[in-house]
Amino acid sequence: MIRISRRRLLTAAGLSLGGAVATGLYTWQVEPHRLELIRRPLRIPRLPARLAGRTLVQISDAHVGRRVDDQYLIAAFRTVAALQPDIVVFTGDFISHHDDVLTQIPNVYRHFPRGRMATLAILGNHDYGPNWAHPGIAAAVVGAVEPFGITVLRNEISEVEGLQFAGVDDLWAKQFDLRRVLPRLDARRASIVLSHNPDTVDLPGWSQYEGWILSGHTHGGQCKPPFLPPPLLPVRNRRYTAGEFELAGGRRLYISRGLGHLLQVRFNVRPEITIFEMRPA
Repeated sequence: MIRISRRRLLTAAGLSLGGAVATGLYTWQVEPHRLELIRRPLRIPRLPARLAGRTLVQISDAHVGRRVDDQYLIAAFRTVAALQPDIVVFTGDFISHHDDVLTQIPNVYRHFPRGRMATLAILGNHDYGPNWAHPGIAAAVVGAVEPFGITVLRNEISEVEGLQFAGVDDLWAKQFDLRRVLPRLDARRASIVLSHNPDTVDLPGWSQYEGWILSGHTHGGQCKPPFLPPPLLPVRNRRYTAGEFELAGGRRLYISRGLGHLLQVRFNVRPEITIFEMRPA
């Protein structure tokens, strides 16, 4: 029988406790603000030649409010602005609601990076306030960010140099309506759909659409144990964590891990801003 001395046991216990404390501090104080800029191609069918090689930046889930540090968000926005992107899209959750958040919005979103060609956005569930049930709050959010050059699409279409953008409203707020959007897209031309909640890609109504859908909402689960899926995901289809997914009907989905957080905890799921280089498919 191998005897282990009391000193060795105490040393091992101390190391384990120290490792746990260090990991806890990292997940709380470091990774939630350890922004990752992801660069990747975005191959778009029928992309207009004048847009080939142009940049499209996706930002998602900033969650301006009491839980995300304003200066962290402003620094991230300035980093993107310095890249001089051609198109910027924001895929929902401008805020995490509290009583004074509407007065906080201008202080942060006046620094939001604007694309040289367009700056487009959609709403997320948190933009509808408590229980996602307050359209008046959503309207106030739109009114607060649009003076800073951000065009919010609410089941609407916008065209940028021949590239169609369809922005659908939020699913959990019961404002999502593909029927108002997809029939208005010209299937002969390039298009991208912005939809906050990736569960929307499994709903009926997509049969006429072939192309990219850009989403957020999941935050990548915020914490992901090594070699295991995130234990908490706010989606029905738990396949939809983060990154790229191939879908039926020639569609492709990209889910951003988001910039902000609901709780200041991230582990193995760094906050993300995605820099796409648009290329013809």
